[in-house]
Amino acid sequence: MPDARKKITLPYLFKKVLDDEPISWLTCYDYPTAYLQEEAGIEMILVGDSLGMTMLGYDSTLPVTMDDMIRHTSAVRRGAPSVFIVGDMPYMSYQPSIETAIRNAGRFMSETMCDAVKLEGGASMADRIKGIVDAGIPAIGHLGLTPQSVSALGGFKVQGKDALMAKTIIDDAKTLEKSGAFAILLEMVPDRICKIITERAEDCIIMSLGSGPVAHGQLLIYHDMFGLYPKFKPKMAKVFGNAGEVILNGLKAYHTEVLDKTFPARENWFIMKDEEFNELKKILD
Repeated sequence: MPDARKKITLPYLFKKVLDDEPISWLTCYDYPTAYLQEEAGIEMILVGDSLGMTMLGYDSTLPVTMDDMIRHTSAVRRGAPSVFIVGDMPYMSYQPSIETAIRNAGRFMSETMCDAVKLEGGASMADRIKGIVDAGIPAIGHLGLTPQSVSALGGFKVQGKDALMAKTIIDDAKTLEKSGAFAILLEMVPDRICKIITERAEDCIIMSLGSGPVAHGQLLIYHDMFGLYPKFKPKMAKVFGNAGEVILNGLKAYHTEVLDKTFPARENWFIMKDEEFNELKKILD
């Protein structure tokens, strides 16, 4: 585990790859969770547009705005000052043009002090990656299941199960690497495809989300790993602790104790000294 006081940097991440040490990556959307991830030694945080589903209750990531992302990423940075923080470029913040992509990536960096940005898409987004990187902003690609394109992909499905689609993903990964992406996230790609991409990467960090163990590191959605997202539990998520159940039981207990008047107990409220209260009564009389 790195010293919590030492800032995680790109050279540090590439050294981990060189030393064959996996990188830990989690999503995070708020200050207290960021603080805990910092304390746990997590090396990378993705402030994902998945906050549209996990935090805002939408059915997809599409309604998320740059203002949403800026607000949450800024909070995460305050909670995790030494972690390498990646800001997720939301829907239509980079697709329209290279200039749009550079402007919004620059806003991310200047307003949130994040360390890099991530954008979805393969070869068609290579010029956006190159423009962002040429502007001096570290960029991460995202292939496989790309939630912003979930309608075109036919739903939340594994991508690259057939040979032709697998070849496209492999080619896209190399194109993004050559365009300047320092890392690529492979989401819900078959493990053997992830292994091929990882082995062929020359100057690019390959991260896996449900794409198998042969990658340079792993990403999980925080809300999935603690049972905090009620709508579904993805196969790729391991529940490391059922915090959702603990919280629900606590809420039920609170509700019961309020109704049966066992809360608050004597230690849960504040008092006034008798002499001050008697003086108050005189004043009121």
